[in-house]
Amino acid sequence: MNTSDAIRSRRSIRKYKKGSVIPKEHIRLLLEAAMMAPSACNTRPWEFVVVESEEIQEKITAIHPHTQMLKTASLAIVVCGRPDLQESICPGFWPQDCGAAIQNLLLQARELGYGTCWCGCYPVMDRVKQLQALLSVSSMPLAVIAVGEADEEPAARGFYEEDKVTYL
Repeated sequence: MNTSDAIRSRRSIRKYKKGSVIPKEHIRLLLEAAMMAPSACNTRPWEFVVVESEEIQEKITAIHPHTQMLKTASLAIVVCGRPDLQESICPGFWPQDCGAAIQNLLLQARELGYGTCWCGCYPVMDRVKQLQALLSVSSMPLAVIAVGEADEEPAARGFYEEDKVTYL
């Protein structure tokens, strides 16, 4: 699958085939793709928590009401920002940098044949603090990404809008 096809066929998947297992080498490819993203001053202000435990996934659904798809997803990848890595140089760009990492992860998952759903956490600080405690991290949980074998094929929701483009 080429990049153009991956971009145009990616969907937010909310129903997964329960019990599907993602091989460790595919998880590594997802994380490697994420870490290949550009970042301000190459600070790479991210870390990732891979949640394969159904018990912890269930706890995430209690913290974040929009992550119910984790009840059937194979795993969750929590993308956490590290603003501390940018304090002295390029401060404040970590959400954008993590967003780029997330998009790379989503497209790599699509190429590997997996469905994903990006569920934002930051800047909802109540969710952030609860996820920090659950995952034992001091970094900022920016998003929870559900990953698994899709059990639905939703229609595309993205489209090109000429009126949102200005040529100068």
